[in-house]
Amino acid sequence: MSFALKSEQVVNELSRIRIVPVLVLNDVESGLKMCEILVECGLPAAEITFRTQAAEAIIKEAAKRFPDLYLGAGTILNVHDLKRAFDAGAKFAVAPGFNPTVVRAAVESDFAFAPGVCTPSEVEQAHELGCKFLKFFPAEAAGGVKMLKSLIAPYKHLGIRFMPTGGVTADNVLNYLAIKEVVAVGGTWLGKSDEIAAGNWDGIRATVKQAVELKEGK
Repeated sequence: MSFALKSEQVVNELSRIRIVPVLVLNDVESGLKMCEILVECGLPAAEITFRTQAAEAIIKEAAKRFPDLYLGAGTILNVHDLKRAFDAGAKFAVAPGFNPTVVRAAVESDFAFAPGVCTPSEVEQAHELGCKFLKFFPAEAAGGVKMLKSLIAPYKHLGIRFMPTGGVTADNVLNYLAIKEVVAVGGTWLGKSDEIAAGNWDGIRATVKQAVELKEGK
């Protein structure tokens, strides 16, 4: 399957899930516990960021244990980590910024990859290389919903879709999801590192359930 078709497949899946928890996980055990909670609560997706040494092992094990969990890899900054992520079982990968070297490698390898953008120039460069699924980052710091709408406007005819991440919370998530071109949001407020480290699984479970209720309009 080509890069374009795989990216379209990811867009279709994430359009159904709507909120993708963005997770910084330091060990396999707590990472799998977090994945278990997501599946239990009906939020079957996770972006496991490559900010820790445990990321690759967590994706590999979670892909085996939770086949219904739509696994992505985050903070993919180089070609080496891109390949590691997909070899481990990631269905898609994203980055905070636009690195043409990584984008070209993803296109050549047919890996579904969304580079990060927050300016018109980055949108145009990413589209030129074949990307129609982009991460808008850092969403709130870059101007939030107003900025994203302004960024989308000149490119509506190109069919580009976005996943805003960074500063999205339970208080503003519906504002982002109301934008037609938004596939899903990256939920950095779900499964925060300090709560995972403290083993606050009940609190995490409650936050995940709230997110599910929000996206379902309950």
